[in-house]
Amino acid sequence: MDGGDRGMASRLVVAAQRRPLQAMIACAGLVMLGGLATGYGGPAPEPPLSEHVVEKVVRSAVLEEMATLRAEQTRSGATGYPPVKRLSQTRKLRILVTGGAGFVGSNLVDKLMREGHEVTVLDNLFTGRKRNIEHWFNHPNFQFIQGDVVEPILLEVDQIYHLACPASPPHYQYNPIKTIKTSTEGTLNMLGLAKRVKARILLASTSEIYGDPEVHPQPESYWGHVNTIGPRACYDEGKRVAETMMYAYQRQGSVEVRVARIFNTFGRRMHPNDGRVVSNFIIQALQDKAMTLYGDGSQTRSFQFVDDLVDGLYKLMNSNYSLPVNLGNPDEYTVADFAETIKRLTKSKSQIVKLPANQDDPKQRKPDISVAKAHIGWQPSWSVSRGLAETIAYFERELADAGGVIVPTGPKAAKPRPRSGN
Repeated sequence: MDGGDRGMASRLVVAAQRRPLQAMIACAGLVMLGGLATGYGGPAPEPPLSEHVVEKVVRSAVLEEMATLRAEQTRSGATGYPPVKRLSQTRKLRILVTGGAGFVGSNLVDKLMREGHEVTVLDNLFTGRKRNIEHWFNHPNFQFIQGDVVEPILLEVDQIYHLACPASPPHYQYNPIKTIKTSTEGTLNMLGLAKRVKARILLASTSEIYGDPEVHPQPESYWGHVNTIGPRACYDEGKRVAETMMYAYQRQGSVEVRVARIFNTFGRRMHPNDGRVVSNFIIQALQDKAMTLYGDGSQTRSFQFVDDLVDGLYKLMNSNYSLPVNLGNPDEYTVADFAETIKRLTKSKSQIVKLPANQDDPKQRKPDISVAKAHIGWQPSWSVSRGLAETIAYFERELADAGGVIVPTGPKAAKPRPRSGN
């Protein structure tokens, strides 16, 4: 017996020990083949099977068994992937996540994969990063497509989470026409796909549709106060039109739709150069650089940790509620107080510096989450301080990967800068 035969024999023994029933079936098949090959068991009108044919049958059985074992190991996390649930084919869904390599999208992908579903990510990597999803590469339940939602795509899916669109002001203002196209043409393409394959679609809308609100806190019934020609309008109005499209397809095309109005979110996998208040404050504080505050600091924001948002998106998608739902943490801070909180948590020596306010920057922002509580059974469970502790640890790793220096993005329009380990 040569080395290859010994290796095969060893794998067969291991397979038989782990799956004795399948091994007995395979052995019975081989005995039958052997009987046919030698003429045992009665007349054999066909010529005997050659040793080559029998060898191919054995090898095929071994490979199939090895593939089965690897799939089981993959699901349990033994092959290096995070462990995933084992779902029956009737419960396993085929799910498309647009923008799935981004900050929120990649965290959502983690949840969907762990739940045992088949997930396809579509992302053009403008603000998303491969490193956010690389831990799922080559997993049998995962597929990554580098592409753009403004181009039609043909897939067979059961659910669509439509998250694709830059969400930080410097990034969406860098190419405002493309931002509008992403929210309009991209949403039309996803709705067309949902209609064709009868998939349920969830739109990641935004609290920005409320503009600079005159109602506080903001309920879903509030229509907003938006400057339609200002620098933020490409994003604000794009999302408002996207919501209109969703409900037009629901009424005219009987498409199942869900709309999440997302408030300020922070957490792991934020881009260090996205120019948002959380990332800028933490990056500046960790480097003991001036923490830049735009305006007098009296404007308010409500911050939720990304895990809460992901849970909210998942619950909304799988609920029976189809009207817009606010997803945010009602815990409200002035931006000045928030800067002081981050300075304290990071033990920073930074000075807080006030600069001129940004145009159309909302004076207050706080969600009314009564609808989320009543209709999808959701409310945030992470405190801001607990979420900040994890986010600060994440940015410490990012800073180390970048060699100890990251220059935050200012308020002006800017293209996302590559980061280490892209």
